[in-house]
Amino acid sequence: MPLFALICTDKPGQLQTRLTNREAHLAYLQKTGVVRQAGPFLGIDGDMDGSLVILEVADRETAEAWAAEDPYALAGLFETVIIREWKKVI
Repeated sequence: MPLFALICTDKPGQLQTRLTNREAHLAYLQKTGVVRQAGPFLGIDGDMDGSLVILEVADRETAEAWAAEDPYALAGLFETVIIREWKKVI
C-alpha cells in the first residue's frame, strides 16, 4: 500500500487550539491504525506549530478523508495541509 505524507502548518497563534485537541488527535492516530510515523513541527521558540503524519492507505482519496476527520482539522487548527505520496527509501 502507498504511503502519504501530510504536512500541516498551524494557523498563527493557535497553540492553545492544538493543546486543547491534542488528546483527541493522538487517540485518532492510534484508533485508525494507518499512521506509520507522526509528530509535531517545532517553531524557533520550541512551540509546536505544525504536524507531519505518514499514512499507509490505499489511495490519495483515503488520505484526504483521513486528514479531514483529524480532530486538529475539525478544530480549525491548520492554515495549510499538503498531502504528498511518499516513497520510503531508508
